[in-house]
Amino acid sequence: MSRALIVIDVQESFRARPLWDQIANPRIAEPVNRLVHLARDNGDLVVWVLHTEPGSGGAFDPEQGHVRLLEEVEPPKPGEPVLHKTSHNAFTTTNLQQLLTAAGVRELLVCGIRTEQCVETTTRVGSDLGYRMVFVTDATTTNPIGDLGAQEIIERTEAVLRDRFARIATVAELAAEVRPSQV
Repeated sequence: MSRALIVIDVQESFRARPLWDQIANPRIAEPVNRLVHLARDNGDLVVWVLHTEPGSGGAFDPEQGHVRLLEEVEPPKPGEPVLHKTSHNAFTTTNLQQLLTAAGVRELLVCGIRTEQCVETTTRVGSDLGYRMVFVTDATTTNPIGDLGAQEIIERTEAVLRDRFARIATVAELAAEVRPSQV
């Protein structure tokens, strides 16, 4: 296995916050589920990452009950790691790198919620660690920040990652690359 899909923060914590009604794609589970099926069909490792803020009393505090995948998301299969992080990237406060090294993974597909925050930061750190990174842009989403609309943030993230830290791809582009004998 040389490739893994990292699903980052596609969790109910976001829906429990007042900004959920401003999220660019409230149906984010659909492209994420397509990507998960594609990865599984290709024999790729699927790793699930959830953000936690223990003791905060907010939507990311595990005691509040929202730190779980969005209800529409395909549940993890046995053997698919579910990691809990407390930092913006999926590496620093988890054993993600150890899991990937043990599995022989060299390429990472990343998707999730907060395009410009946890997904982008994980992409940058993964690139710095030597992984070939694929940022699956239509399987990410975010909220407006200040005067920037969500789509502007997504476009900015694509621009700063493209050809520096990651290849930018869509779920459809990745599906088209799968040879018929692999499906």
